[in-house]
This record gives sequence, C-alpha cells and structure tokens, in this order.
Amino acid sequence: MLEPQGTGFFLILIVAFGALLYWVAVAKQTVFRVFAACLAFIPAMVFGIATVNKYYDYYQSWGAMINDLTGQGAAAIPKYSAGGLNSGKQLQRDLNRGTNTAEDATVGFLFQTTVTGPKTHISRIVYVYLPPQYFQKAYVHYRFPAIELLHGSPGTPSAWVDVLDVIPTFLNLLATHQAAPAVLVMPDIDGGERYSLQCLDNPGGIQDMTFVAREVPAAIAKSVSVQPPGKAWGVAGYSEGGYCAANIALQEPGLFGYAGILSGYFKPLTSQVPIGNKPGARPQRVYVFAHLPQLAIRNSPVEYITQVPVGVFLPNFWLAAGQGDKGDVQAASQFQQLATTRQANVPLRIIPGGHTGSVWRAALAPMLSWMTPQLTQQAAIADAAAARAREAAQKAHAAKPTGKPGKPSAPPRRGEPPAKRVSPLSSDRRPGDRHRPGRRVVVPGSRADQDQVLVLGLLGEFRGRRGAGTTRGERLVAR
Repeated sequence: MLEPQGTGFFLILIVAFGALLYWVAVAKQTVFRVFAACLAFIPAMVFGIATVNKYYDYYQSWGAMINDLTGQGAAAIPKYSAGGLNSGKQLQRDLNRGTNTAEDATVGFLFQTTVTGPKTHISRIVYVYLPPQYFQKAYVHYRFPAIELLHGSPGTPSAWVDVLDVIPTFLNLLATHQAAPAVLVMPDIDGGERYSLQCLDNPGGIQDMTFVAREVPAAIAKSVSVQPPGKAWGVAGYSEGGYCAANIALQEPGLFGYAGILSGYFKPLTSQVPIGNKPGARPQRVYVFAHLPQLAIRNSPVEYITQVPVGVFLPNFWLAAGQGDKGDVQAASQFQQLATTRQANVPLRIIPGGHTGSVWRAALAPMLSWMTPQLTQQAAIADAAAARAREAAQKAHAAKPTGKPGKPSAPPRRGEPPAKRVSPLSSDRRPGDRHRPGRRVVVPGSRADQDQVLVLGLLGEFRGRRGAGTTRGERLVAR
C-alpha cells in the first residue's frame, strides 16, 4: 500500500502538496508563505519521480530502491578475490570459512569480486551467484555452465538482484524443475551509472567489449568451478545490456552458445564515455564509430548477422519485448526474421508492458527455462570431450617406452665413424652378425616389442654359440 508504486503513497503525496498550497493561500506573513511554497516543491518532485518509477515499473520496494541507490546492499554482500592462477583454491577456502554450507545448499550464495583485465586494465565489480547445487555433494566434481547477465543504463550489477529479483526467480525455477543449475555472473558493464559504454571496443578508447566478453568470463572460470568460455556459457541482458548480449554473441561466437535479448536494440547509439577515457571523469556524448562506417556495421547486429560467414557458428538467440513499446517489438521482430535464416527456431516473447522492469522480470523466467537446460547439455558434451582427451593422453603416455635408459656409449674417436646399431629383426642384417650377450638393442615400438626383440637376440646368440661348440659354462655366461 505504501510501497513506491502503491496507491497509498501517491495519495499521501497529493494530500501533502494540497496542504502546503492551502498554507500558502491562508498564511498572512510573507515568510510563511514563501516557506510553505518551498516545502510544496518536495512532494511535487517526489510525485514526479514516483510517477516515472511506476511507469517503468522499476523499484517495487523501498528496500530495493535504497539498496540500489545507496549501495547498502552491495556493502552487505561478501567480497572475495577472483582472478589469478591460484585464486580458485583461495576462493574455495574463503567460501568454506565464510558460508553456511547447509544454508547455501538450499538458497545458494551471492558474492562480489573485482576483476581486473590483463589486457584492458579495466577494474570493476562483478557479482557472482552460486546455485544451491554448487554446495551439494552430488555436484562436488561438476563444472557448471554459466550465464553472464548484463544490466541496462543507467544501472549497476545489483539491479539484477534488487530490481529484477533474479535469485528468487531462479530458485523457484530450480525448485519446480523448470531450469537447470548454472552460475550467474553479473559484471559492471559501464564503470559507473553516469556512463553508457554499450560494451563497445572504442577505437583508441576504452575496450569495453574485450573486458566484458573475454576477461570477465576468463577470470571467473579460473576462480569458480564452471566450464571454460564456450558453448556452455550464455549471455543475456536487458535494454542496453540486451544490445550488448546481441552484439557480443555475434562478435565472439566462440565464447558463448546462447544469447537472451530483453528489450534490446540492434544498432549502436551515442555513448556516454568519460573524458580522456579516465574512470571517474565527467561523461561526454560520443558516437564512437562516427568516421568508421565498417565498424559501425560490424557492431550493428541487425546488419552484421547477414554478413557472418556461413561456416561460422552462431549462438542461439532468444528475444523478448514489451508489447507497449512498438520500437522494441519492431526491432526484435526484424532481428528474429534475419536470425531465422541461420537458425530454425528463434523464440520471440511479446509481454504486456513497455520498456519497463515489469517486462524484464516477466521475461526472465522463460529465458532461464529456455537457456539453462541447453547449457547443461553443452556442459555434458564438454565434459565428455575433456574425458576423451584425458583418456587419449593417458594412452599416449602409456605407449611411450618406460625402460630405464642404458649406460651411454663412449663417443667415437676422432676420425672413426660412429658405431652402427643393428636390430636382430633388421632386414639388412648380414649372416654372422652377432650382438654382445645381454646388450639391449634399441628399436622402435612399445616396451613389449623391445623385450621380445631382446629375447630373440639372446636366443640367437645362444644358438650361435651352441653351434660353435661352446661349453655349458660359456653358454651360461652368454645367457
């Protein structure tokens, strides 16, 4: 009733504004009239903000709004280190110390970390949600699939948790067996709410796509028990994040197998980038491809999808748009039509509402239900391929000779040719050639083949000496 979108809250604002206007009318002293008029601006301003919030259906509770705007929710989320070759073991030790395994096996665990790109040198916050199965014994050796979730602009990774309720939505799907377990990765794609970088590699500027598409998944894969980037990874986003998901899926098809676009657009817009490409600097509006038409086409999914070579694998796409936003519906329908020239089935979900949080919340559940089972299949395929590779490597290792190396022979004297090694089974062996008793002959093949050759050589030596009239003692020495 008194929540940010509640009718009671709006009525209170109207009553407060009316009371202050009445005070302005009846006050006899000018100072009180001015004071009342100034106070009247407060409920009027709040009413306007609340109206916009209700229109976009963004904040549904005071807690969500406070957490998102003040960062209090982020402060309560545990911080762990990610990145670095040995951080996986360290992260697991941190989880063991700072979590309740029984509780985590029921509701999962959310933590935040900072990822620094080795190439881009971008350093930003990333939220990671581990599903309940991550802490269950049946999954102790399982490498989970992962989904990278990209927020809109203005926005932060916490919007997925505080505004879109991704965790309770996912838990409900898991409990009702409508989704498969996966790790959710939520990076900061803009570096601050003042910016709108659109996950683009700005020529001569911030390499945002490289960080989001390559460096974040690589860092998480080193720290968390997930599949390496590939077909067992998905990418999804809403609004600006939806454009990012579509563009990244086409630009980096080898790193993701599935893409979910929620009210996304399919051509780059004007970006809000920090002046001098320095984090924290004042934002400025820039179209980063102003003088680069080919790059603009390549980063326009609605155009580039028709130019991707036929032999290149394309991730599977899932689309959603609000029925009340004709621009979103038209853009999604056009992209769906083009994508079906490469994929037989490209789902498009039209949801009542506009370009609003209610549409994205409603689209989240069917998107996860569509994506996670397929990611699980890809994870199983990747595990099977890895098992076959390990088995082949073990067989190759077992086939290598394991005998101890013999004493190296003395080098030939200056001017003398090196001694020729002769195999007892060699076709160019001359009659009468003999090997010294008990000396191993170096031949190619397995250990068993070498042993057989050695035995045959010894038998030949024994028979030759026997035919030459050797004594029993000599034969024993020869053996």
